[in-house]
Amino acid sequence: MKRMFTGFLILLCASLMGCSSMTNQDVGTITGGVAGGLLGSTVGQGSGRMLAIAAGTLAGAYIGGAIGKNMDDNDRARMNQALENNSVNQPAYWHNTNTGTNYKVVPTKNVTVDGNEYCREYQTIATINGKQQRMYGTACRQPDGSWQAIG
Repeated sequence: MKRMFTGFLILLCASLMGCSSMTNQDVGTITGGVAGGLLGSTVGQGSGRMLAIAAGTLAGAYIGGAIGKNMDDNDRARMNQALENNSVNQPAYWHNTNTGTNYKVVPTKNVTVDGNEYCREYQTIATINGKQQRMYGTACRQPDGSWQAIG
């Protein structure tokens, strides 16, 4: 059941990431929801596990949506730069003067996803209105050199 649920979430996330009409908030909500649901699936057993998955999904979606809502094109460019140029565990910091948000992005691990050897797991910490929001994700370098979050 857990594998079927996980597979469904990954498939849903990947299919929605390709939609050109999606906003940063949409992508953040979906990515955060998937990450939260997967994290929640590691807690408890039986009906407690399903509750943990649901709670993790909702919390992750909320946090991811908050981060995505505040990210603009400049933030995405800086995130791409951090994923491209920074070594694993070397953080990149910046402040968005338009939104007042402070960002810290840390590539945490190089991984291979679906044959693409140029993927990285990362952690984003955004301080929005004085509150820290954490989001974990994976991004892969695309043929044009940009990085795309895949979950």
